[in-house]
Amino acid sequence: MVRKGVAQALTVEQIQTDIITELASKYWAPYSEHPRLPYSARIVEDVYRRELYATKFASRRVLMLEFSQYLENYLWPNYTLESTQSHVLSIAAVVNEKFRERVPAWECFKARPERVSDFFRQAMTVSLKDDLSYLEQTVMVIFFMHCFNSLADDVIRGQVLKLVSVGIWIDLLPSRREELFSDQPGLFNRWKKMMKKTATADKGTQQILDLEKRFLYLHLQKYLRVLKEIPKEGDVNVDLLHYCERFLELLIDLEAQLLTRRYFNALLDSSHVIVYSQLSALARRTEGKLFRQLLEMLQFYAGFEISDFTGEPLTDQEMLTVHYDRLKSLQEAVFKHFPDLRQFALANIGSIDTRESLLKHFRPLSNRKLHEVAAFLKLVEPPTEEKQYSDEFLLELLVSQHERRPSQLEALNEMPLYPTEDVIWDENLVPTEYNASDSRRGVTGGLALPKLNLQFLTLHDYLLRNFQLFRMESTYEIRQDIEDAVRRMKPMKAEDGSCYFGGWARMAQFIESLTVVEVAQPHLGESHPSRVRADVTINLNYTPQVQREWEALRKHDVVFLLTVRPPLPIGSTFNHSEPFVPQVGLVYVRGCEVEGMLDETGRVIEEGPEPKPTFQGKQRTYRVFLDPNQYQRDMTAIVSGHEDPYETFNIILRRRPKENNFKAVLETIRDLMNTECVVPDWIVNIILGYGNPAAAHYDQMTTGILTMDWNDTFINLDHLKASFPGYGVVVQNLKPGLECKPPFRITFPSHDDPDNKTLIVEPHVIPYRGPFASVSAKRNQILFTPTQIEAIRSGMQPGLTMVVGPPGTGKTDVAVQIISNLYHNFPEQRTLIVTHSNQALNQLFEKIMALDIEERHLLRLGHGEEQLETQKDFSRYGRVNFVLAERLVLLQEVTRMHEIFKLPSEPSYTCESAGYFYVYEVLSRWEEFLSKVKPYTGEVVNVAKISELFPFSEFFSKAPQPLFKGRTFEEDFEIAEGCFRHVRNIFTQLEEFRAFELLRSGKDRTRYLQIKEAKIIAMTCTHAALKRRDLIESGFQYDNILMEETAQILEIETFIPLLLQVPEDGFNRLKRWIMIGDHHQLPPVIKNMAFQKFSNMEQSLFTRFVRLSVPTVDLDAQGRARASLCELYNWRYKKLGNLPHVRLWPDYRMANPGFTFDFQLINVDDFNGQGESEPNPYFYQNLAEAEYVVAVYMYMRLIGYPAEKISILTTYNGQKSLIRDVIEKRCTNNPLLRMPHKVTTVDKFQGQQNDFILLSLVRTRAIGHIRDVRRLVVALSRARLGLYVFARVSLFQNCFELTPAFNQLMVRPLRLHLLPYEAYPPVRKIDEPPSGPEMIINDMPHMTQFVYDFYSQKIEQIKETQRRLNQKDQWSGRMLLPQSGAVVVQRTEARYDQSVTEEHPGAGSDSEDEK
Repeated sequence: MVRKGVAQALTVEQIQTDIITELASKYWAPYSEHPRLPYSARIVEDVYRRELYATKFASRRVLMLEFSQYLENYLWPNYTLESTQSHVLSIAAVVNEKFRERVPAWECFKARPERVSDFFRQAMTVSLKDDLSYLEQTVMVIFFMHCFNSLADDVIRGQVLKLVSVGIWIDLLPSRREELFSDQPGLFNRWKKMMKKTATADKGTQQILDLEKRFLYLHLQKYLRVLKEIPKEGDVNVDLLHYCERFLELLIDLEAQLLTRRYFNALLDSSHVIVYSQLSALARRTEGKLFRQLLEMLQFYAGFEISDFTGEPLTDQEMLTVHYDRLKSLQEAVFKHFPDLRQFALANIGSIDTRESLLKHFRPLSNRKLHEVAAFLKLVEPPTEEKQYSDEFLLELLVSQHERRPSQLEALNEMPLYPTEDVIWDENLVPTEYNASDSRRGVTGGLALPKLNLQFLTLHDYLLRNFQLFRMESTYEIRQDIEDAVRRMKPMKAEDGSCYFGGWARMAQFIESLTVVEVAQPHLGESHPSRVRADVTINLNYTPQVQREWEALRKHDVVFLLTVRPPLPIGSTFNHSEPFVPQVGLVYVRGCEVEGMLDETGRVIEEGPEPKPTFQGKQRTYRVFLDPNQYQRDMTAIVSGHEDPYETFNIILRRRPKENNFKAVLETIRDLMNTECVVPDWIVNIILGYGNPAAAHYDQMTTGILTMDWNDTFINLDHLKASFPGYGVVVQNLKPGLECKPPFRITFPSHDDPDNKTLIVEPHVIPYRGPFASVSAKRNQILFTPTQIEAIRSGMQPGLTMVVGPPGTGKTDVAVQIISNLYHNFPEQRTLIVTHSNQALNQLFEKIMALDIEERHLLRLGHGEEQLETQKDFSRYGRVNFVLAERLVLLQEVTRMHEIFKLPSEPSYTCESAGYFYVYEVLSRWEEFLSKVKPYTGEVVNVAKISELFPFSEFFSKAPQPLFKGRTFEEDFEIAEGCFRHVRNIFTQLEEFRAFELLRSGKDRTRYLQIKEAKIIAMTCTHAALKRRDLIESGFQYDNILMEETAQILEIETFIPLLLQVPEDGFNRLKRWIMIGDHHQLPPVIKNMAFQKFSNMEQSLFTRFVRLSVPTVDLDAQGRARASLCELYNWRYKKLGNLPHVRLWPDYRMANPGFTFDFQLINVDDFNGQGESEPNPYFYQNLAEAEYVVAVYMYMRLIGYPAEKISILTTYNGQKSLIRDVIEKRCTNNPLLRMPHKVTTVDKFQGQQNDFILLSLVRTRAIGHIRDVRRLVVALSRARLGLYVFARVSLFQNCFELTPAFNQLMVRPLRLHLLPYEAYPPVRKIDEPPSGPEMIINDMPHMTQFVYDFYSQKIEQIKETQRRLNQKDQWSGRMLLPQSGAVVVQRTEARYDQSVTEEHPGAGSDSEDEK
């Protein structure tokens, strides 16, 4: 099926015969059979005219040039000041394509930075020329847009900041400029220096400086001239339309960054671009919808609530004051100078600040009067014969300057959080596609979407952009789910006109009834109901598994109510290429939030440890919360004559919980925007992207702690010394005769004394905890590297810690040690752990459980704790049960002690009475014991007295005996103190458990546990967003936050966990923020390519901090992969080496049996004339690679490799499905083969590893998304011992971004080399040659034939062995392979694809345990 508006991918044959390929092979291709020809400017001119300009910069042509390394190897190396206009435009076009492809664009510029300034001047000159076509002008506008969005690149920042300096005010009205200087006196001095520099420079330099100062102004004037060329009626030049749209996008980008808007905002205002645009013909034409949306965004940012010069955010009250001051000044001016407006001057401000009232007062004035008023306000020049303005312009100028702006926050609060049918299928709000071949989304077209750049104006701006993007991305995913489920249900029109469902969907059910049961009164000051609840009844007449899934709907889960009125009669088929809504007759979509399932008495079943009631029959009723804002809108529409949608719903749709947290996130963002968002002072500027990026590093913080207990971090003193190279170590307070061993307290020199490089180390002994083995301290056994130690040190100190952890560098071990050290150094502080996935959180939590941390202080929130590999329950209710059970055990110990003391009263204790017992009976006996064995007189006491007088000897009768050794007084007294510590700990715990006695409900107990008892609380970022409101209301507090996988978490989902607590006296109590991640691996999953590429929504906060040059600790030693495998991806990191064990351990010293090489790139040619296929849109498959990979897997199994040590990865869901089907046919039911550990996509396998990886790259026509180097790094770093890559080498070898890895892969033969006489486990060492000849596999059919024959030999050997052993059971030998090695050309039909849009490779629907 050919997708509308999407060009088909080029075949390899087409690429190889293309003129661009021919030219590249002669002049600039990196892999060419012939020596390159010398540079020719004529070639650049011809390529530009024929391949770019003549094709209107067709994305296919630009992509081919970019992919052939035209920029890196030809355009930029040969650029000079004498280069032609075509040369400049070619560079700009290829740079734009690199940005569209999301690959680094400025790398080659950094190779010749001395030419950058010359190129920029020439680019500015070219872009201002009037003889450029509109398309060429648009190319240059997009190029400069990318430049202004690349402030993080030093080579670009220095050039673009010259264009937005105070010098651009040279084109302001002199009176307006003087007014600005009077408000900001310091700027005047800067202005004078700049003018003096220009005046004293030579003529050439003056021209350059004038160009830089006037560039943006001249562009604004050029835009206004072009805008006037659009007629009110008739045809409009599409290229002209695109130019106007992209120019507005450039202006929005300039206004949305403080560094670029500081001086530009005044220039924009003085040029009246917004007013002219609003009055333009384009703004009133139907073709101008996107233009109008962009204009609204520009207007919003031009008047944003911020001081342009100080960067301080302005409150609503301050903005209102500015508005009133402006109106007041206007009234005073007209009162003095314009008697005709005396009524306006004397009017109440509140009555004249609306558009209607302003027009009422100003419209009667003559053109001359309007001009004079505007000139008096310094908006335009004074009226002259030459300078005239229209009445319409002058009126709009005066009104727009003085009308009250609507509150965006109020509009946001009135907005329904759930998308409706009007929003979900609006392509202007939620674009389906973002492809360069789409004329509206490619080189020329833009989008009215916010962008996540490096910097944000204020926290309000930060939250608003994230709110809008998150809402639209969620809407896109909801649309996909609705279309998928409704199509599966096959709604048809029955003969009586009712809706008949011809199919069924796992995620959707028919609604039997829906009743609105409550509409609560509005809160004070609101117009919508405070709460709307409804009951939805469905019939779960399905399999038990589906029934359990529906019954598992939890509180806060979001479901959707749909109304469909299908127009198609029964028996019709859906056409997936046609629009969805008209075919199924979808009328309404409304979202709602589940409160719970109702029991048979009509009450909501509370969540908790209690088992759910048993139901009779299949009918279930759910109580749901409807959106009050949406309900109010619907009721208003009903009053206007529309139907009631709540009486028409016939489908309820649920979504996967992992993808259904959007409502909670949006609600949380909205809550944050409505409250004073208190972010710690030491981090707020870094979040916004301003100031010193190192300001939150521990060596810049004034709250640094010099002396800290490193607990069990170090194995011994030598480890400590090796961990701090460049420092001297002085050991103090070591008792004579004792060995210097951990734990250590370390005192670091003060930051005020940088020359001091001496560490003061104090070993100390952990107090004896008692004679029971269960209370002995657990110790760390990891020999941390110096870099890991630096990461731990930074994490222990107040401030921001960022740890970049390449694959296999022990990120989790570092995180666990930081948590342990914080727990022991600051027992009163609470630490919050947040990760992206349940899997990562559980791995982290399992390691924490193995440390010396009290079990009662651990809490795991969320629904993933059941996957913990432990029988203990660390959920809230599990921890409450643990506390209650532990309380009973401890009270039994108290009772036993009561009996030992032979007290007269009955032993019946609670936590409270146990406290009294401790004070009056236990503590008194201990003090008496101390007075006897350590008398104040100082007399020496015989060592035997300790065991004789010790009051708790009988209590410790179950401990290893003898309790006291009798060797020295000090030893036995330490034992006695340790025993008492054990006793005291019993009563300390009981005192902590006392609240659980007083609180009776499970909810109160879990809340107390959450806010008081637990010291280490773990949750996913999804849970943090879902439960923020509950956590705030419960009084949840924490002092430290540690985030794992932060490079995979969305910006806003990283930000929300910082604000899960109520500020104390206006301050956030957060002391430490530890972020651990790897920005060189895959980013967050964004399914919509428009939001991912255009809006940069895939940028994580971690990645942005790295781009902002926030200090990081880069772990530099990996212990996962062989050193040779590590070299395939370590080029991506600053300095990634290997831990000693990857060269010393037996696993790494042995060769992979049956293979000549430990890694190899295997070229896979077409099979039956075909490489990649696409049975459904974007469902890419490659049969040849699938058969080849499975054949290699079977070969590995036949020579003894365990299946659990082999994983098969691919870059596309289509190929994953195909490989699974081939394995299902060949291996699943064969006891010799079975299934591999996993068959999944690279994206899904991030964070996991296996010994041997078989990787299929699938594509043969275009590189695809493996061109994202982050995906390549993940793919190459999953293997420990062996990696075998199957790909079309001729395609991938020319990709510039992949060159460092493929250069190494291509050093080895491109045909598979086997040693079939070897078997697993390995016996040959890695450096030993094979004992026999190699077998070279020519292609996939050769491999399948060989495996067939090899399998047959194995079967015969097994049969022969069985015959010799005279076993009764004969091996069936049934062959599961195709006969004679023939390849089954049965293509896997694509699973139903809910849309024709490209699916993100990480967006598969498989569970985390993909098999």
